[in-house]
Amino acid sequence: MISGGSAPAAFADADAAAQALEKGRWLFAQECTFLKGCVGMEHLPAHPLVEVAFAGRSNVGKSSLVNALTGRKTLARASNTPGRTQEVNFFRLGPPHSDEAALMLVDLPGYGFARAPQAQVERWTRLVMAYLRGRSALRRVCLLIDARHGLKANDLEVMGMLDSAAVNYQVVLTKADKLGPTVARATHATVAAAVARHVAAHPDVLLTSSETGAGIPELRAQLAALALPA
Repeated sequence: MISGGSAPAAFADADAAAQALEKGRWLFAQECTFLKGCVGMEHLPAHPLVEVAFAGRSNVGKSSLVNALTGRKTLARASNTPGRTQEVNFFRLGPPHSDEAALMLVDLPGYGFARAPQAQVERWTRLVMAYLRGRSALRRVCLLIDARHGLKANDLEVMGMLDSAAVNYQVVLTKADKLGPTVARATHATVAAAVARHVAAHPDVLLTSSETGAGIPELRAQLAALALPA
């Protein structure tokens, strides 16, 4: 499914889809506050919430997507320099006095190339992998893929690791505004076919743009379903 105004495939009934989109809109309009940034597993916070993590290669647009989802321009720091995010950053999303309808959003450092010393890149890459394998509160990983480039070897490596660890993840194609409609559809089809071969992957591959908002309501709806009561 190529998202961007259509109902999420996870909600096939039209009424259910409309309700899901509204719940997603409501949740992501709530207060979103920075909790802490962590440079080691021993610093990860304890809390009662479901965690949704955003992972991907450096400069794939993770911080921009988090900002677009929450409607805040500066919630997560975005940069054109690969490797700017060097900590595991936690953001609490939801009503300030209730944990019943709240999520913890986790912005992870990028893996792959970064303009930083190699030892530093290796340190934060180990932290990302340790978090993804061993975090009991983690309910879904949004694995961001630049739509212009498709799946790369290190993306497939992460997908294989998540499959082995039985961690649910959803591939989210970013920067769709950089492609024409025909190329976007072809890229989506190619990535979706590859994703279908992975046991822990969510079946919906979403095509999004932080610039135009395409696919953002659909992603909000699917993530809100992890936090909100039926």
